Amino acid sequence: METIFALSVTQNASDLHLSSGENVIIRQNGQLVKIEDSALTNQELEKKLFAILTQEQLQQIEKHKQVDFAYHHEKFGRFRGNIFYQKRGISACFRLIRSAIPSLEDINAPEILKKLVMKKQGLIFITGATGCGKSTTLAAMLEHINQYQGKHILTLEDPIEFIYQNKLALIQQREIGTHCTRFCDGLSSMLRQDPDIIMLGELRDKETTAAALQAAETGHLVLATLHTNSAIQTINRIIDLFPEQSKNFISSQLASSLLAIVSQQLIMEIGGERKAIFEVLINTPAVSHLIVQGKIKQLVSLMQTGSSHGMNLIAAE
Repeated sequence: METIFALSVTQNASDLHLSSGENVIIRQNGQLVKIEDSALTNQELEKKLFAILTQEQLQQIEKHKQVDFAYHHEKFGRFRGNIFYQKRGISACFRLIRSAIPSLEDINAPEILKKLVMKKQGLIFITGATGCGKSTTLAAMLEHINQYQGKHILTLEDPIEFIYQNKLALIQQREIGTHCTRFCDGLSSMLRQDPDIIMLGELRDKETTAAALQAAETGHLVLATLHTNSAIQTINRIIDLFPEQSKNFISSQLASSLLAIVSQQLIMEIGGERKAIFEVLINTPAVSHLIVQGKIKQLVSLMQTGSSHGMNLIAAE
């Protein structure tokens, strides 16, 4: 595996795909690139992959036929991995995690993000498609807090990606399956650990979303990601998680606790490089009113005219 990891790092890949009987494939600037004469049989690939797993991870893949994990290589850094079985045999996908946490300036994030992370309480969503850089933006935001505020930050991730070094802040990172069993259980216990800021790798279900809303309401700054493509879609997704009889309450709760939704996309620039662009919805009184009233589509016009509040709308393609 060392040679394969070295190849992906030297080729500046974002992702690495290994599939039984297929050549090694890397993703460069959003495109898949095959590495010639690199095919591995099912037996060869299984042996290589199993060699980097812990005993607990081996037991999990034997039981569930798949496993999520993080892997650290002393020379080539950290990788977020998923190993699974498919028709031809075993496969794996690795996301390369850069060791250096970028600044908000490095990723060309809007200036409003610096103000948002200085808030004492509320809920900030970072949203977008898989692979668009949500985790990187979240890491840059937490690192900004780490540099300028003496806060207690608790993270709940699946798996842990970026590793933080405590500066002004105390950052404690927990991993699902290693330090707690489920997101909702970990979040429930976090509220008893004196956090100022809670970071959730992803809101996946109704229970975790409800707990995040409650944490934001009770005086915590909560940052979380969602796999949605716009601010409007994010609000609808959250409300639709809940049964009909609860939607009015959740809308009211969201309207009072939401700080902002930052939805990002990666676009290709001239020269083949990719950069992130950001859509931003700030929860002004007018936005809050429309959320309570269920007039979500009307938020578009507020975003179009809300640049003075830090808002920005990405035009639909």
